[in-house]
Amino acid sequence: MISRRHFLRFLAGLGATGVSTVAYGFGEPALRLRVARYNITPPQWPADFRLRIAVITDLHACDPWMSLARIEAIVGRTNALRADVIVLLGDYVAGHRHVTRTIPASEWAPVLGGLKAPLGVHAVLGNHDWWDDRTVQREGQGVTIARRALEAAGLPVYENDVVRLTKTGRPFWLAGLGDQLAYLPARRFRPVKRIGVDDLAATLGKVTDAAPVILLAHEPDVAVRVPARVALQLSGHTHGGQVRLFGWSPVIPSHYGKRFAYGHTRTQCDVVVSGGLGCSIMPFRIGVPPEIALVTLGGSAPAVS
Repeated sequence: MISRRHFLRFLAGLGATGVSTVAYGFGEPALRLRVARYNITPPQWPADFRLRIAVITDLHACDPWMSLARIEAIVGRTNALRADVIVLLGDYVAGHRHVTRTIPASEWAPVLGGLKAPLGVHAVLGNHDWWDDRTVQREGQGVTIARRALEAAGLPVYENDVVRLTKTGRPFWLAGLGDQLAYLPARRFRPVKRIGVDDLAATLGKVTDAAPVILLAHEPDVAVRVPARVALQLSGHTHGGQVRLFGWSPVIPSHYGKRFAYGHTRTQCDVVVSGGLGCSIMPFRIGVPPEIALVTLGGSAPAVS
């Protein structure tokens, strides 16, 4: 039989483990940063066409967890990757209330304006960028504060729109989907849970030739509807579950659970879901360190690191 002394030691050890785990979880968003590297050659992408894409998503700018200084460090780290193109996948604004200061778009957007890549920096919005704008939510229409700030900083924002880019004479398309969860439910008048501004068919309808397509979509769930015309879908939103223990996350903001929780998967096109950089609901990450994703299409590189 276990003695009272041993039992108390066990409780003390359990408590110490819990405290250290919590401390690590709160420290991870502010201290750690990794580069998740993917090497993918989708069937729709020419195998000899090497393109490097740096992905930034889910910053959730706020003090102290995602300060301007930390965003500046992320910008510097991203620029050092020397990617051909940089994409921003949304949720720039704070996603929780456990902050000492909410950083306005007029401050974080110019910092992101320091991102540089030969083929440019291209952005879409996320659900929090819409939800945080009370005027747009109240009126059910309009241009968000986040979009205006990004464009003022020289960063184009795509909402169901496309752009044709060329590297060494090889063309491809970036298609930016409108957010799928843009409007919060109106309790009296909207019977559906949320209303998006996404239009996948109209977006892809703007592609005018056979060059390969890369789709930017903040939420990954649209992947089940994306046709094989698209080579790669890049998404964020899930934070990789934000808390991930032994490959399991208690909450994943996706209708399809772990299928689109994190990493590389395939439907009719290849899909990469980044774990992102910031936090939502609580400023807490365990097992999913903040990351910049570096996706290499064609050529050869380590699969994931």
